[in-house]
Amino acid sequence: MNVLFLQTTAARVVALGLTLGGLLAANVQAAPAAEADLRAAVQAAHPERAVLQAVARAGQRLVAVGERGLALYSDDQGKNWQQAQVPVSVTLTALHFPTASQGWAVGHFGTVLHSSDGGKSWQRQLDGKRAAALALADVAARAKAAPAGDATLAKALANAQRLVADGPDKPFLDVHFFDARRGLIVGAYGLIFATSDGGQHWQSLAGQLDNPQAHHLYSIAVGGGAIYLAGEQGLAFRGEMNGGSFLRLSTPYQGSYFTAQADDNGNVLLAGLRGNVYRSGDRGSSWQSVALPAPVSVVASSRSSKGMLLLANQAGQLLASRDMGQTIRPLATPPLPPLTGVLQLDDGQLVVTSLRGVLRP
Repeated sequence: MNVLFLQTTAARVVALGLTLGGLLAANVQAAPAAEADLRAAVQAAHPERAVLQAVARAGQRLVAVGERGLALYSDDQGKNWQQAQVPVSVTLTALHFPTASQGWAVGHFGTVLHSSDGGKSWQRQLDGKRAAALALADVAARAKAAPAGDATLAKALANAQRLVADGPDKPFLDVHFFDARRGLIVGAYGLIFATSDGGQHWQSLAGQLDNPQAHHLYSIAVGGGAIYLAGEQGLAFRGEMNGGSFLRLSTPYQGSYFTAQADDNGNVLLAGLRGNVYRSGDRGSSWQSVALPAPVSVVASSRSSKGMLLLANQAGQLLASRDMGQTIRPLATPPLPPLTGVLQLDDGQLVVTSLRGVLRP
């Protein structure tokens, strides 16, 4: 994995030194990196104190994922946690449950995991080798059908061949399932795949994106019949739920957007590096800058069932908005470690993931 990726994802995928510290705190022994995608996650004495990357709801249950294949679940609103059975030891970066029982998690080494029991156990559906092979097959098919000398396709083919040659080291960084069958995953170097059968088969959608430099894709947001993708160097796309290619959106910022949110009224919010936040009220056709209290990278976001927008940053600060980003205010919380995920429960209680585990601030 190249140095650029490690640098640009430092806000979302924790630095090695902090990761090691989190593992020691959780009493987890690290598996050799070369075998992480082949070894089951080690049972930890205190997995709730480990480095965790994201938290989501599975019906009334909470599920969190993080370093070394850790997946946890809680049936008491995050007060107590149990470790799930996971077949890999790779970092898990994101998860989504479209139903109370059916959920998907993604992570490093091109890993896609599926749970059919609300996050208590997980099975692998996709790995980096298969993902790279699928990406190469997709580009090769498009190149075969295109006129000779297409420079864009030639570059895409070279990138796909490099993915295969590099081996299964490229991470997926976000996942969204529209229901128990149709889902989308995105990741480093422009990786994007879709499934229509619950993850049994995956198809590369890279040909639908105007992303010739294969920039990283960090986040998926869905709202108002549209799908929004956010990535590095100001990259943003809008696709329609009924299919077709993604339209590349012009945004004011040329840095990385680590997280995105959208509602059913055409409002979209992108947030990322150094606290840069932009919102649109017209499905991404125009954008306005949103001021934050400090220029700290925003690394995670969520929307509650009551419409509250929450942002979490690297300084351990939580911010909230009731008008989809038109006004954003900091929340009064105790000092928190660098955050990686945030969720608001129906009773207003907040649950966050961080470099020091899962917390209820």
